[in-house]
Amino acid sequence: MISKPIPSFVQFILLLFVNFLLLSCNSKPKSSKITDQKLTIKAKSTSDFKISLAQWSLHRAFKDGSLDPMDFPKIAASYGIYSIELVNSFYLKKVNDKTYWKTFKQRCDENKVSVGIIMCDRLGNLRNPNVKERIKTVENHYAWIDIAKYLGAHSIRVNATGKGNADEVALNAIDGLNKLSKYASEKDINIIVENHGGNSSNGKWLASIIKQVDKKNVGTLPDFGNFCLKRDSDKNCLSEYDRYKGISELTPFAKGISAKSYDFDKKGNETKIDFLRMMKIVKNSGYKGYIGIEYEGNSLSEPEGIIATKTLLEMVFTELE
Repeated sequence: MISKPIPSFVQFILLLFVNFLLLSCNSKPKSSKITDQKLTIKAKSTSDFKISLAQWSLHRAFKDGSLDPMDFPKIAASYGIYSIELVNSFYLKKVNDKTYWKTFKQRCDENKVSVGIIMCDRLGNLRNPNVKERIKTVENHYAWIDIAKYLGAHSIRVNATGKGNADEVALNAIDGLNKLSKYASEKDINIIVENHGGNSSNGKWLASIIKQVDKKNVGTLPDFGNFCLKRDSDKNCLSEYDRYKGISELTPFAKGISAKSYDFDKKGNETKIDFLRMMKIVKNSGYKGYIGIEYEGNSLSEPEGIIATKTLLEMVFTELE
């Protein structure tokens, strides 16, 4: 783990204090007051990496209505972050609303924010053993590919995991990805698979899937944290794949990176994940592009967690230069 104190530590504390003040603005439904004040300076970047913000980092606020999904471009910009990753489940009722997406795109343009990825859930599973249902799942993704194209995104993230015999799940997932990639290629959109539970949290298994699909527009979205292979009834992880091995196996096919974070020590390091070690793996793989903040912890508020993750990534970027 990195042992150096976070640069500009006083600034970091001040930023967290600002967020405590802003939290009171989030109690009213659909409030966007958090977007009315700059929280921090523009995110640092390197010649290889830039920082993006995954919408899931604020999933509690979007779910309880204290933040409006339409405001996400402005919210991201308030953190000094100018590329976003949408979660489609916050927009399911708007999937066919062209007026909504026109306005959303205008919000992006107004805040100089780009959309990189749309995370697609609740559309079925591409590894479904039932052929008709698998085809239906493929077709359910078409509208989100169209939205991704309209918004200028490069990829949609899909699910291709499931319980059962790993070889059988693999064959079904390969078929589903192949079918979906055909439509996506016509729109110049990538299909990316995240390690997202079940067999997909086995890096070797997922890398094998991508190799067998062998399409230029099919790749991975390696997530630093999603390597649990088995959970108990209380969702506690019973078996976990080696996260560093998994990232090494998945980054050669990466078209995005998800920097998952949960909690931080007094020096600003993530307590479960060695970010410097992870980013060295990412860099050595040859990946260049956005690193998406995805805070999923409970100790800090969502705004605090975003800032802590951003600060840590910026420190790691400095170490890598």
